[in-house]
Amino acid sequence: MTYVLDSSAILRYLDDEPGAARVAEILKWHLAGKCEAMISAVHWGEVAGITCKVHGEATMELVLSRLEALGVQVVAADSERAVTSALMKLKKNIPYVDAFGIELTASLADGVFITADFDFKAVGRDVKMEFLPTK
Repeated sequence: MTYVLDSSAILRYLDDEPGAARVAEILKWHLAGKCEAMISAVHWGEVAGITCKVHGEATMELVLSRLEALGVQVVAADSERAVTSALMKLKKNIPYVDAFGIELTASLADGVFITADFDFKAVGRDVKMEFLPTK
């Protein structure tokens, strides 16, 4: 199983909000070699920006280094992914950043998209999704 975490899932984990335990469980399984955990580079950047805005640059650097130490794979946004995500944004009427996570999940045979963003319900038929609890 490959879990694709979006920025909302990572932020819930970092802020110990509803769903944090589920993300922690996925990361624990990942460390034990029982699954893969990844995030699109675009969502990674969103985590960085929000963390920097709320907690400052030093905390952002600490958070990113700790996530990297967990071995969460950051998947690059190459030209093909960018175009596929742009088309998905247009067809599904979702934010461009979020389209990268859906595109990444759709590219995996065993992908599950983990999010706290209920705006994704519109694409729930396109990929397997798991929604974290509401706040």
